[in-house]
Amino acid sequence: MKAMILCAGRGSRLRPLTDTVPKALVPVHGQPLVVHHLKALARAGIREVVINTGWLGAQFEPMLGSGKAFGLRIEWSHEGWPALETGGGIARALPLLGEQEFLVINGDIHVGGLDWKRLARMHLPGNDLAHVVLVPNPPHNLKGDFGFVASRVVDAGPSYTFSGISILHPALFEGAPAGSFKLAPLLRKAAARGQVTAELFNGRWSDVGTPERLAHLEKQRG
Repeated sequence: MKAMILCAGRGSRLRPLTDTVPKALVPVHGQPLVVHHLKALARAGIREVVINTGWLGAQFEPMLGSGKAFGLRIEWSHEGWPALETGGGIARALPLLGEQEFLVINGDIHVGGLDWKRLARMHLPGNDLAHVVLVPNPPHNLKGDFGFVASRVVDAGPSYTFSGISILHPALFEGAPAGSFKLAPLLRKAAARGQVTAELFNGRWSDVGTPERLAHLEKQRG
């Protein structure tokens, strides 16, 4: 399975830090957020990764190169600025991702204890178009994002927060608009057709979206 790390965003809430550093290159526990992901993917057995860039995108390739240092091969999808949002960025990178399902990770999250190997081996059954990893709602998103019942994303039921980790099939993007658009509406449409599975992750997860969350994460271990 190939993987994609979404690194194109502006990170406005992390300013002034992200005025000069892309948010996925913000250091946590001594290394950039995106490096944590690359190492986890390599340990999981993934060997091919696509990274999209936007804001301050020229900083990524000199730092990460071809991916050889991580045991990976990195391909780049440079969007320039303004970037194409989550959905548009993935859609643009589809020629690099192939015809099978692929793993997607938001570049501005930090995760501890997730079974990446299991996700890297997962295949979407039947006509399913996506599998999403959900987490308990953090204080900044108490309403959650997706209902979740019996391993399926549904309109009703308890609502949980989208972790920014998913497995997607290229067919999810058939008929999607050109240019910039978000991923969540595509997931909701597919879920309404019964084509999105989900799991709940109760381990360590942080959306590194503000200086306060970054400072809290730095105080934690692992």
